[in-house]
Amino acid sequence: MAKRLEGKKVAAIMTDGVEQIEFTSPRDALSAEGAVVDLISPNEKQIQAFKHHDKADTFSVDMQIDQADPADYDAVLLPGGVINGDAMRLNKSAQEFLKQMDDDGKPIFVICHGGWLLISANLVRGRTLTSWPTLQDDMRNAGANWVDEPVVVDENFVSSRKPDDLEYFNKEIIKMLESAEVGMGQRSVEMQGTE
Repeated sequence: MAKRLEGKKVAAIMTDGVEQIEFTSPRDALSAEGAVVDLISPNEKQIQAFKHHDKADTFSVDMQIDQADPADYDAVLLPGGVINGDAMRLNKSAQEFLKQMDDDGKPIFVICHGGWLLISANLVRGRTLTSWPTLQDDMRNAGANWVDEPVVVDENFVSSRKPDDLEYFNKEIIKMLESAEVGMGQRSVEMQGTE
């Protein structure tokens, strides 16, 4: 019997300091349904994950961010971690990758401090999102409608706050990716209902 996400490919964009469980839990949930998850990073060989403030495991990099082509992926995963989120938000290649994914209406899955990259890519204006609570001012200042919920779905975005929300986050990302088609949203409702 075919798995629900057979043939789907997800780019997990991160660097050193990523919160390990925010990568491994969604990756494992997606992989269990047949999706391929590539670790995309500015790093050449591996990244150092963390469990809160402590070093955890290292993970091999599948591809460097400046070589990754959004056309090769059906969705993108942005795990959190303060160090990871702060470093990735400055990466222009990561910003451009996300902009293209969003332009194509492809799913963007973001948790915790991963939202900083969306802010720096100028993708949150007019969108409803959640994140780690300390990002709420950044989100609102960038034009997002920030809410304190375990998981929020807005068009092609699925966002969550923290590791405790992963059960809800994983269910929603699988559901969205299962129904996703290339170019599904095209952000056609982007400005509807705004003054």
